[in-house]
Amino acid sequence: MSAAWDELAAAGTATVYEAYGRRGLLDVEWLPLPGGRAVAGPARIALCGQDDNRTVHEVMAHARPGEVLVLTMPQPRPVALLGDLLATQARVRGVAGVLVNASVRDSADLVRSGPAVWTRWRRIRGATKTERGSIDVPVEIGGTTIEPGDVLVLDDDGVTAVARSDVDSALESVRQRLSTEEGLRARWQAGELSYDAYGLRAEDETDERGQR
Repeated sequence: MSAAWDELAAAGTATVYEAYGRRGLLDVEWLPLPGGRAVAGPARIALCGQDDNRTVHEVMAHARPGEVLVLTMPQPRPVALLGDLLATQARVRGVAGVLVNASVRDSADLVRSGPAVWTRWRRIRGATKTERGSIDVPVEIGGTTIEPGDVLVLDDDGVTAVARSDVDSALESVRQRLSTEEGLRARWQAGELSYDAYGLRAEDETDERGQR
């Protein structure tokens, strides 16, 4: 399935979101570290205790190459669940990216060494390590429920999720949308305007005549 993940990443979050019927948006502001990266992979989830990252340490033992680690807690707050040392473990485990529904610290080291990280905040406030959370349970982030193994697509525009059972059909829809967009791009490059092609000018002119 890694080829499918790569294809979704190359298409980008906006295209995947639109092709997937405008579903799967994790509708919060994300800070990518570093910018300019796009990744996709199945979710490996760590639901931490509040303000606690013990479960992040545990999830590293479960992480597999190509996965996207999802680090979250009951209420997102600017407490660092990930820093350089944990990111080193993620990199060695071969994860594609890390989604942190909290904060990170050591952000310069994260940018230099990877893996790519998407975080809500950058803060130095550390987490406790006293409460064992849960591994690979459904979590809700930004209005979307993520199940273990659902495919996350992450880039500079944000994050979107595709249900594991929908990956093949979503990928076909993405391919169709990309083909359509390429045709439209050629028309716009030839000088045609979307204002006319979509019939918007005609609608506006009809409205103007009706208001006279």
